[in-house]
Amino acid sequence: MTNSISNTKQDFLFELGCEELPPKALTKLAASLHDYLKSSFESLGLSFDDSEWFATPRRLAVRFIQLDSAQADKQVEKMGPAIAAAFDSDGNPKPAAIGFAKSNGVEVADLSRKKTDKGERLAYIADVKGKTVNKLIQDLLQKAVAQLPVPKAMRWGDSPSQFSRPVHWILAIMGDETLPVELFGLKASNQSFGHRFHSPGVISITDANQYEAKLAAANVIACFEERKAKIRIQVEKIAKDVNAKAVVSEDLLEEVTALVEWPVALLGNFEKAFLQVPAEALISSMAEHQKYFHLVDDKSELLPHFITISNIESKNPLSVIDGNEKVIRPRLADAKFFYDSDCKNSLDSYIEKLKKIVFQNKLGSLYEKSQRVKTLAGFIATELNADQSLTDRAADLCKCDLMTDMVGEFSDLQGIMGRYYASKDNEPEDVAAAMDEVYMPRFAGDQLPETTTGLILALAERIDTLVGIFGIGQIPTGAKDPFALRRAALGVLRLITEKELGLDLADLIDRSIRSFTDINIEENTKSELLKFFSARSNAMYQELDFSSQVIKSVQVLNVTKPTDFLNRIKAVKSFDSQSESSDLSEANKRVKNILAKSDFDPATTTIDQSLFEQDEKALFETIEQVKGFVKDQIDNAQYGNALEKLASLKDVVNQFFDKVMINADDLAIRNNRLALINELRNLFMGIADISLLQK
Repeated sequence: MTNSISNTKQDFLFELGCEELPPKALTKLAASLHDYLKSSFESLGLSFDDSEWFATPRRLAVRFIQLDSAQADKQVEKMGPAIAAAFDSDGNPKPAAIGFAKSNGVEVADLSRKKTDKGERLAYIADVKGKTVNKLIQDLLQKAVAQLPVPKAMRWGDSPSQFSRPVHWILAIMGDETLPVELFGLKASNQSFGHRFHSPGVISITDANQYEAKLAAANVIACFEERKAKIRIQVEKIAKDVNAKAVVSEDLLEEVTALVEWPVALLGNFEKAFLQVPAEALISSMAEHQKYFHLVDDKSELLPHFITISNIESKNPLSVIDGNEKVIRPRLADAKFFYDSDCKNSLDSYIEKLKKIVFQNKLGSLYEKSQRVKTLAGFIATELNADQSLTDRAADLCKCDLMTDMVGEFSDLQGIMGRYYASKDNEPEDVAAAMDEVYMPRFAGDQLPETTTGLILALAERIDTLVGIFGIGQIPTGAKDPFALRRAALGVLRLITEKELGLDLADLIDRSIRSFTDINIEENTKSELLKFFSARSNAMYQELDFSSQVIKSVQVLNVTKPTDFLNRIKAVKSFDSQSESSDLSEANKRVKNILAKSDFDPATTTIDQSLFEQDEKALFETIEQVKGFVKDQIDNAQYGNALEKLASLKDVVNQFFDKVMINADDLAIRNNRLALINELRNLFMGIADISLLQK
């Protein structure tokens, strides 16, 4: 039981100041620090009105608004032994009572008696005073910092402490009081520091609400989202001033925001001659190496400009721009050199080199992989009535751009450069497109291939990888998935369902296994892979708002055609929203349980109308009326129509179960009734096990 006490509330601020943190880890570190403290305060019974985190390259900070300065006092009650076991007939304490008192640091006489459902027992009741934040904060912050997802910890000086970067100051205040905290060998104060160049001096923070304003006055925008928005506005304004459009990718914007405390956007230029190089190569060079935003015209053609984000407000911005232009020119010159060099060779001239590059130690070379993909792609092409000569050529070439200088330097251009080089070699359009489309979708929500050849190659490539890695026993466990097999499986499901292909995963896996002629593939590969696809399917469709019950109702049928699976769960989801579904799913569950408990053998029992005694006839006739239509609709994958017709059985099914006793004493009559309800269940099981829709 907790008692309310008078408690003050004050704002809490903590800042960890250090050398420049890894930009890609910055927001994760700040959010983790905040979330750990938030859950810790809540578990300790310390309430607060609001909370937020801040992050710049040189600091991680959290602020809790109106945090309780202490826990509430509470009454602790511990139950001891039963009175009969605690005292003898003369009322003298037994060892059980003495031991219980001793464990609580009191005498037996100080214990209370309490009546419970199991009789009267000894009890220890004590008032426990709540701890103040001052007493709790050292341990909390120590644990909060220790659990941060630091990418790679380091030591500095002679300190035994480890962190992502050397820590230089700690700020920890509650109201206007500095908290007794020591971390990384540093004692906390109420002092922070401004921008490294513009305002490197000490800043005293005597009120948590001053934090952002005082840092802003010292050329630091503490709020990550505010800094990010400012960068976007500046970039878009500069682009507009030169009649262009800035392409601002979220990933690059996040990274740049994590690199600066006081962002200043500047426009730079490069020579038009570089535009002869494929735009993707120039963009990759600018974004990956220099963190520049590129600009395009109204036709989305790359322009010879870039926007860089400086961390200083220079008195001579032209000098900063000039420096950035000097840095980017060699990068672009390298890209041009690589491109010109690659263009001297045909793409197929690299095929032989693929034989020397290992895909995976047990799975052979890239060349061997491409030939397996070729075989599987040929099978898929036949299934889809596609041009196999195109898939054969595309499979032969699809790994060749990995051997080029350009992709060797800019790995993110794999596939993209393959398309350019194949087009330069006058390969068929679909073959050139497939060089890039084989990697689609590259990430969740990414576009899918537009050509049939690219689509087939994308499927064959992923299936081959999945079968190969599963086949040598390297099934993903936990968070470890070095070959991105989860992403590959989701890609396969998207490719098949969104392109509405009638392909069967079981057939694709079988065909792929056969292509591993010189490699021993484990016997359980197919079954394990189908389970893996089922799990990925479950996750994918739950994200798309299909309930787990709806998904499971179809999964139990072991449907291995992804498009068919999707059509079924769509129909079941619609059925589940109808008023009839509850009664019919309950009836199916009842039928399922009855059949499971009986010795009924459907293979040896047929329905005999002469044995009908009660209301079996109404159900039988209704089933006979609908089953032809239902089966026809199922055969044509019109599952929604089939379930809509089956929904009309609700009243007659309810009437049957209300009036007919299934387990009749007469064995023949009982088996006849079991055969009838089995017929009913089979109609539904042609689509899904709707008994599983029961919540």
